[in-house]
Amino acid sequence: MKTARTSSRVRKALGGSSRGVTLIEALIAMALVGIIAAAFLGGLATASRSAALADIRTNAESLASTQMEYVKSQTYSEPDWDYELPHNGCTCDNHPDWWDDDSPASLPPDYVGYTVKVTAESVPNPDGEDDPFPYIQQITVTVFHYSKDIPVFELEGYKTDTK
Repeated sequence: MKTARTSSRVRKALGGSSRGVTLIEALIAMALVGIIAAAFLGGLATASRSAALADIRTNAESLASTQMEYVKSQTYSEPDWDYELPHNGCTCDNHPDWWDDDSPASLPPDYVGYTVKVTAESVPNPDGEDDPFPYIQQITVTVFHYSKDIPVFELEGYKTDTK
């Protein structure tokens, strides 16, 4: 049986003059892979934080809209009032006249960590008089997430008495 022998020209073209990868080449390749991996993982972490923040803000916006519509659907109540709805039970010291047992005592269970604060203030009289403008209140709904120091979302609207 004969073995096929390659010519020295073919061996040089395919194999080159090196016999393997040097240590420096291996270290440079590993450093490049490490840099690319670190940049990719940093991008993934940033995207994950952005998605979580967008979810928190979307939930806060939904809560604020719901509370604003709830307040506007109730009867007009004087004087200024406020209430706070945490996820674990209401703290209502200065609640409006329409507040009763049918009013929500806490947020739904899906909103753990959220707190909604609703305030109603009489609108100042545009004529500069001391009396507030009659039958108009500014409603402010502020939503917090795990911190009562930094609001996540704030919504303002007006409520009028239809007298």
